Amino acid sequence: MQPPEVRLPGDDHFARRAQRLQALAERNAPLGEFLGFMAQLATAQQVALERATGWQPDPEAFRLALEHGMPPLNAQALQGDIDIQGELTALLGALELHVGEAQRPLIAALRELPDATLKQLMAQLLAGEAGDEQHCGLMPLIAAALQVAWQRLVQALPHAPARPSGETRTLCPCCGSPPVASVIESEASCSGVRYLQCGLCATQWYFERSLCSVCEQSGKLSYLSLAPQTGEGEDEATAEAAQAEACGDCGSYLKIFPRTLDAEAEPLADDLGSLALDLLLGEEGRYRRSGFNPLLIAEG
Repeated sequence: MQPPEVRLPGDDHFARRAQRLQALAERNAPLGEFLGFMAQLATAQQVALERATGWQPDPEAFRLALEHGMPPLNAQALQGDIDIQGELTALLGALELHVGEAQRPLIAALRELPDATLKQLMAQLLAGEAGDEQHCGLMPLIAAALQVAWQRLVQALPHAPARPSGETRTLCPCCGSPPVASVIESEASCSGVRYLQCGLCATQWYFERSLCSVCEQSGKLSYLSLAPQTGEGEDEATAEAAQAEACGDCGSYLKIFPRTLDAEAEPLADDLGSLALDLLLGEEGRYRRSGFNPLLIAEG
């Protein structure tokens, strides 16, 4: 059997992401507090997804887009239909039961945001922009609410879309967003297959190995990791599993997580857990990050 070319996230995706984030928090002392909060946030996302009833169109509404190979959940086209205030309220209600005092001012500030400001910040997030200095600290929680909204839309699809082709091969076939990272599978049914994963809706799609996910060139790829430079408190297995596929042709890099090195890797969670790799590459200045992680949008 051929491995599926496009894989939609399961109904328990946020719960599994929360488990992975908590495991990474326990293994990575320098990022432990940050990853622990992100685990709480993913747990709240799962609760919000299960309890809230946001906008969800009829499956027939996606027919034409699916037939013509267009992203049926295009982020730019659908943002006006998303009840971001309702999505955020549901998320914050689930989150505030578990967070400490340090995060409560963020929740209070979000609850007081005017609707027009919230919609403006949503548009900036979906465009990959960090927002102004006043609001950049609020962006990850708004992004988390958007992830819930698009996960709900994914659940409404009658079936997975086709693998993207042509100029859109490196963009999510569901919502048209860039990937956050990629994963190489180790299961027998799809061993060695690489999937890009969307940072917004978590859809995965097949993309050839040893091709840059930005310019699609293969001649100047390097695979960089932190394994030789792990320091006290860092988990060496996690550092080795996090690799950057860096392209000398376009000067970009995207993280790649081989599940032969860590079977539990989840691209977005492991992207958060390997920020040391981003810092190192940023200091070197040779490559720019291409991965789109909405929870890190404030980082640039």
